[in-house]
Amino acid sequence: MPVPLLLDCDTGVDDTLAILLAALHPDAELVGVGSVWGNVDVGTATRNSLHTVHMAGRPDVPVAQGAAGPLLGTPPVYAFHVHGDDGQGNAGTGRAVGTPVAESAAEQIVRLARSRPGEIELVAVGPLTNLALALGLCPELPRLVRGVTIMGGAALAPGNVTEVAEANIWCDPEAAAAVFRAPWPLTMVGLDVTMRTTLDEGHRARLAAGGSLGRYVARILDHYMGYFAAASFGERRSCMHDALAVAVACGALVPHLAPTVRAFVVTDGPARGQTVCDLRGRYMGYPAQDGAHCRVVLDSDPAYADVVVDLLVAAGDAAIDVEVQQ
Repeated sequence: MPVPLLLDCDTGVDDTLAILLAALHPDAELVGVGSVWGNVDVGTATRNSLHTVHMAGRPDVPVAQGAAGPLLGTPPVYAFHVHGDDGQGNAGTGRAVGTPVAESAAEQIVRLARSRPGEIELVAVGPLTNLALALGLCPELPRLVRGVTIMGGAALAPGNVTEVAEANIWCDPEAAAAVFRAPWPLTMVGLDVTMRTTLDEGHRARLAAGGSLGRYVARILDHYMGYFAAASFGERRSCMHDALAVAVACGALVPHLAPTVRAFVVTDGPARGQTVCDLRGRYMGYPAQDGAHCRVVLDSDPAYADVVVDLLVAAGDAAIDVEVQQ
């Protein structure tokens, strides 16, 4: 049976891929999307999430607007330089499609979890502000969900904002700390695997040769690949980040190595935003740890990008017009 997924996204380029994967993969049942600030401001993230579910032919999926900044009210920091001013590599359609639901993203999390207790996997691929707010609204939430899968953090890999901190955690460490403390099964799909699963120009060419859905994705990847060429790889390829969390959450991608360990988030000092994972059992095959509930994905199939590209190409044309508005 498909796994019901409730996504929480700061919808930039990689979030768009994640939403499309959740909407199109037979192992996933996309039940809702919440938007959060992060890659872009929350209004832009909401518009991009709505555009993506409509593009995938899923206008029935509710999109709820969420937090506009960090839990403690500090100013948000965005990543327009990575995702473009529109969050779509400066290549989006420029159109607003659909309307968000009246409830907040945190309220939507609580409502859907209560409506399907024990069934829904929360998949958070931006700052974890909405999940922390939902915990405040509903302290029993950890008993109502199947689990939580995040794209965020780094266990053995270096950070991508500071030497040790990954962007989604660094943007709101207090929210992330609350999510890591909560007693739910937590899966961390971090930089240990997302930096090693990349899309290249061959993938982009295949997408561009497909239907209008593939052509749209190829178009928004252009700026994104340019950023990674300059910042990370020295050549035109890009991470798929968020789509990996969706794939792991629904079981479409089974990690090669994912021990369950104790983990926490640093909230002050020079290591602010670091995810500290207790990997001391590495040399004994990761024996069970008392109180551990964080599954840390350390190794997975680096060729999974091929599967995502195949799915998007097979989808053919988008359900809406995705040409650039002149």
